[in-house]
Amino acid sequence: MSQDFETSRDPTLSVFQSLVEDVAEKLEARKSTGRRGLDMMQRSARAELREVAIDLVRTEEGRLSNDDIQRRDLTKGQLARVCAELALRYIKALAKGDAAALNAIKAEYHTGTCDSEWISTLEAYHGYFGPDGNRAQIPYIRPAKIGPKIIPLKNDATIGLFADWGTGETPALDVLTTIVTHKPDALIHLGDIYYSGTPKECQENFVEPIERIFRQGEPRPVYSLSGNHDMYCGGVGFYEMIGKLNPAPYDQEASFFCLRSMDEKWQFLAMDTGLHDYSPYGVSDVLTRIEEDELAWHVERMSEFKGKTILLSHHQLFSAYSKIGQDDENGKCKAVNANLLRAYEAIASKGNVSAWFWGHEHSLSIYQPFTGLERGRCIGHGAIPVNILDEIYKNVDGLDSVPNLIAHTRQSTVGNLWSNGYALLSLQDQACTASYYELTATGGERQIFRETF
Repeated sequence: MSQDFETSRDPTLSVFQSLVEDVAEKLEARKSTGRRGLDMMQRSARAELREVAIDLVRTEEGRLSNDDIQRRDLTKGQLARVCAELALRYIKALAKGDAAALNAIKAEYHTGTCDSEWISTLEAYHGYFGPDGNRAQIPYIRPAKIGPKIIPLKNDATIGLFADWGTGETPALDVLTTIVTHKPDALIHLGDIYYSGTPKECQENFVEPIERIFRQGEPRPVYSLSGNHDMYCGGVGFYEMIGKLNPAPYDQEASFFCLRSMDEKWQFLAMDTGLHDYSPYGVSDVLTRIEEDELAWHVERMSEFKGKTILLSHHQLFSAYSKIGQDDENGKCKAVNANLLRAYEAIASKGNVSAWFWGHEHSLSIYQPFTGLERGRCIGHGAIPVNILDEIYKNVDGLDSVPNLIAHTRQSTVGNLWSNGYALLSLQDQACTASYYELTATGGERQIFRETF
């Protein structure tokens, strides 16, 4: 498994990681031509620069000190580090709308020894930021534009469900390849194309693997929700992508959708929680929500439907293992997102919600009933390598109430990493069988849990 893929919850740092990958690819493309730009690196440009970017992100987040970096053997990559540090300063200046700092950094690039690809790529990234330095305006499509759009789903369909998958790395490809062995009729991704959902990342890390491994020339339906990473560049890549994923009448017109079986037994209501997972002041300030008119749209889909509903989102309604929002006045941490709970109660009051699947946390959590939801399921273990030193099943300190897992449903470890995996939903008349899988060290898979509801 690849261990050199690491993400950040910080929007600016995520855009920085996207930029470094872009520059690395351009430099790597020169390797066979003998042009200037790679002689300072013995390893590939991508490997060298990715390591440098990870170090810089860790330093920005306080997880690595400059002393730690100095103790490493970075002499072969000093120029790469200098150029990447300048790029990080540039992106941070963009995020602050600091024109003077931008001009000063440009001058350093022009008078220094960094390859010209750095500054040309940086200038191309201006479009991902608004004039005030904040994230660019997201082209969110309002419910009034799409109307009561229902996407048809074949009866008794099998659906591959996965989340936090859009890395383009080997673990992601292995997960998709394994899903395909079950011959699913459709795929639903619960969001996050890394690092920041640029058009290039959406194409290379999502569309191309889907076409090559799943579709194989056939027009099989694929849907994707908006995660926080998809929106860090302003959502331009995500919205371009979803508009082209499927032909009518199977097309996904917005970041939210309703997928309904033709026999009216089942529907999937997919909610956009990625739109509001953003704060220029820090990720801990965020308590994401869905738009009020979108909530009304989902309530209307419930009111008109007599069958069973499965809710989908990128973000979690609740969690035992990840802090949600800020502490209350008593210093207690909430296990539940109050905004999403209000949305759930409005939707559930109009019909039968059988389960809610989400991602965001890079782990598998199959919860017992909690806060009025019978089945809360986190399946965010789709691709991100998580070291076993990360205690993914350690409860957040100071929770006001603690959701509990169903016994014997935890992920296994593969070497020094937690496993990756997915869920498979099989509809049969009025029953849905959900199977939860993880990939094994031998290239196979193991079913962790199976339930029918």
